[in-house]
Amino acid sequence: MAYRLKTFRVQFVAEPAFYPTGSPCRASQDVDRIARSIYGTLDSDKEHFLLLAMNNKNRVNGFKVVSTGSLTASLVHPREVWRAALQLCAAAMVFVHNHPSGDPAPSQEDQEITRRLKETGDLLGVGRTLRPWVNPDADQR
Repeated sequence: MAYRLKTFRVQFVAEPAFYPTGSPCRASQDVDRIARSIYGTLDSDKEHFLLLAMNNKNRVNGFKVVSTGSLTASLVHPREVWRAALQLCAAAMVFVHNHPSGDPAPSQEDQEITRRLKETGDLLGVGRTLRPWVNPDADQR
């Protein structure tokens, strides 16, 4: 009996259509569409913490995968998050975090990093931030 184990996936992209630069981000459906297009290029068996940076018209300036973790955790520090936000000249941000398990309930660590990001954002004078959890493997409805 032979077993096959998929260890990694390689994808070549001639024209990266998944880059959401300039996309309007006015509703949760917009965030979901943009995040799914980005998460479609990432390992689905790992947690990823993503920053979507937007301008003052809520159009996406760019994005950064701030952290890639393991199956059950992703290490996120406010320093890396705000560094990326400042480099992308973000007027507003959306933080997106996936759970490969499919369970959308935030863990204690998720709640703690959300609190820390809010506190540090308040110190920097950045008040417009959102943090949805997306399960890229879930059915789109």
